[in-house]
Amino acid sequence: MKRIVAMLCATVGLIAGCAVDDSTPPEEEALDTVEGALVISNALNPNALNPNALNPNALNPNALSQTALNPNALASSTLAMIRDPGGAGAISRQLLSYTVSCALGPAQSFSFTWRDGSNVDQPETFWGLLGLAADWAVSPLDMAGQRWVSACLASRVNWYGHPVTLSSRGAHAKLRRLGTQERANFPSQEGAFYGNLFLPNPVVYACYDQPNQAHSRSLLRDCAAGHIDSLGDVVQCGSVEILGSCADYCEPLDAGGLYHPSCAGVPGEASIAGVITTFLP
Repeated sequence: MKRIVAMLCATVGLIAGCAVDDSTPPEEEALDTVEGALVISNALNPNALNPNALNPNALNPNALSQTALNPNALASSTLAMIRDPGGAGAISRQLLSYTVSCALGPAQSFSFTWRDGSNVDQPETFWGLLGLAADWAVSPLDMAGQRWVSACLASRVNWYGHPVTLSSRGAHAKLRRLGTQERANFPSQEGAFYGNLFLPNPVVYACYDQPNQAHSRSLLRDCAAGHIDSLGDVVQCGSVEILGSCADYCEPLDAGGLYHPSCAGVPGEASIAGVITTFLP
């Protein structure tokens, strides 16, 4: 990761005021080891977030958004969740790692230590990636940031826990640096994700691109297309509510054919901004 940040710093215009941190994140982190995950002409990013991680009984996104996203600002109850040595702590740390990855940029990180069941300290450093709400590092998360981070988290849920690299696209400036190679390598629209996980009553939606449903499932991406169980029934991915075809819920793709500018939770309702449209190989 440090090498990648240095490369980005050397590229004019990608990151202003960029600095390379001397600490090295753990090599085993899935976020840093997916092949091609940081070919950042735009926003290629891996997904393997457990659907159960969006359950507020673990790490509560609403509580997390009330302060800056750094360990010195978090409430004691939130720190207790990410330091829990049990299963709830493990899934809370996974959610936090993806939250940091969605919100912060690649020169930002979140470091803390927790103690495992054998009473051994486990230092953690979670690195930023997409930078959809970089100011959250120093102040509470605003409404626009809540929507972008929510859409990002929902898009990175994977029913199988299997990392698949996505091309995430949207109206956010960090999601519009699309190069010709990325567009060619990720031509298949999967669907769109949007909503707000940081509300007292969180809600997050997904819709699918109907012609590509079977293709998405073939790549182990079921959380827009809908997971089909052994009885042939479609199952939701945790709290991600799969609505149907994006054609019924979203504005058409923008003039460049890259993203849906807004979508609605119910046809005819006011549209929701902060939509991430995902494309697959």
